Amino acid sequence: MKKYIYTVMFILMAMTVTQAQRMLPKQKGLEISTGILSDDKIGNDYYLNIGMTVNGKNGNYQLWALEYTHQYHNYKDLRIPQETYTAEGGYSFFLLGDARKNITLNFGITGVVGYESINRGEAMLYDGAKILSEDNFIYGAGGRLTLETYLSDRFVLILQGRTKVFWGTDLEQFRPSAGVGLRFNF
Repeated sequence: MKKYIYTVMFILMAMTVTQAQRMLPKQKGLEISTGILSDDKIGNDYYLNIGMTVNGKNGNYQLWALEYTHQYHNYKDLRIPQETYTAEGGYSFFLLGDARKNITLNFGITGVVGYESINRGEAMLYDGAKILSEDNFIYGAGGRLTLETYLSDRFVLILQGRTKVFWGTDLEQFRPSAGVGLRFNF
């Protein structure tokens, strides 16, 4: 019985939240997200992202973000860190959603520039082996598919699948990831 009461309460609360206007043009938002890198060794590889959005018309928006990515590569019993610092800018297009934009599916395209560091710039390892990959300035493009839902008038929960393609790197060019985020609309 409690299950049904909670369900009815949730539906009533959702109906009252749906009365607010969503995705107003020129409205700005601050977005913070984190996630894991989707490669063959899911574990301690993660990213942190902070960005700004500026809403356009019809549920579309501009996206400007800074990101830190931390990965490990295994060598014998050593874990070699790879850190990537990037800045990106692009546009997100509204694909699907309800009439009041409470739940939306968006697709974004971004341009990316940054710097990657391998083993914090140290090329020599403890056993005399040398890392052939070098620290580099990198550039590329990114894409993301986001499912966004309003938690309140100002807070948006974001579930996202992303990928980035880099040039100028000695390591993987294709870097997929998945994550969760929160946006506060001003």
